[in-house]
Amino acid sequence: MSVIESLHADHGATFGERAGRTVVEHYGRPERTHLAVRNGVGLLEAAYGVIVIEGDDRLEYVDNVVSNRVPAEDGLGCYALVLDPQGGIERELYVYNAGERLLLFTPPDHAEDLADDWSGKVFIQDVEIRVATDDYAIFDVHGPQATEKVASVLAGPGTPDEHYSFVRGSIADAGVTVIRTDALAGEESYEVVCGIDDADDVFDALLTQGMNAAPFGYRTWDTLTLEAGTPLFETELEGRIPNVLGLRNAVDFEKGCFVGQEVVSRVENRGQPSSRLIGLALAADLECVPSSGAAVFDGDAAVGEVTRGAESPSLERPLALAAVDYGLEADEVTVRVGGEEVPATVTDLPFVEGSDRSDRLPENR
Repeated sequence: MSVIESLHADHGATFGERAGRTVVEHYGRPERTHLAVRNGVGLLEAAYGVIVIEGDDRLEYVDNVVSNRVPAEDGLGCYALVLDPQGGIERELYVYNAGERLLLFTPPDHAEDLADDWSGKVFIQDVEIRVATDDYAIFDVHGPQATEKVASVLAGPGTPDEHYSFVRGSIADAGVTVIRTDALAGEESYEVVCGIDDADDVFDALLTQGMNAAPFGYRTWDTLTLEAGTPLFETELEGRIPNVLGLRNAVDFEKGCFVGQEVVSRVENRGQPSSRLIGLALAADLECVPSSGAAVFDGDAAVGEVTRGAESPSLERPLALAAVDYGLEADEVTVRVGGEEVPATVTDLPFVEGSDRSDRLPENR
């Protein structure tokens, strides 16, 4: 459940469930909140599962099973994947080197299974793995004024500059870790991590002290990440080969062997994957948006399917992401919406240029 559910309720939150955890869906008028984040700064309680890995062999153990190279230096992290033997994405996670331990952030419903799986494969290594989801609260700060907001309440060091780097300091006299994140909403972004007992005070400080922040929920998160062109685990990534959709920031092609490496390396070396992720912009007066799985056509030929769609508060028109044949060259396609085929314009990603760029987008897109 949410760490600070009663505080959210005091602010008029409507709750839902995602990945087995109670989350804030919205506080009313999510479209207006979306624009507040795009133009200023917003605050979201993030839903993560947390795994702590300790022991002398922790770096080597995790590095051997994930797709990216785990940083050896305290204060750095990476985005990484667990792949199946066919190269498909089974799990996503953020790995942070916190000195004597590694902190892993996963989708909340993955933490227990992942910890059990890895613990069962520890033999002679000095590795201890435990789930610590209930020990931490994690708050996301997004928007073009996110750096100014965090700096206004963070005592100690300055805000971190590079994606996946972090500093330690205090907010409202509580010890916190502040991570510069990978800008999935297309804006400057940070995660503030604190102990569960300090969650109320830290949330209140982030919301009201210094520059005010707009609290937002996952319905707004969905539209922010769509406009940013960010592929998400649940809708675009799960089961797919990462570099097929351009997701290269999660894979180190030079590191040692990991499950699925041969497949992703073969796709990379071939230079032309079977599919790619595109943006689709639809007519502003369309009464409904494309749903996940909606077919995409180039003339009479089916060339892919929509992964998700929503009404864009920034552009005031329906937008969608779609996985399509790599060789698609058409600027205009049709999408099946409500039993009819409606026109859509193939659009470069991101749809909306923000104060930062999602790290899951290829640079040449």
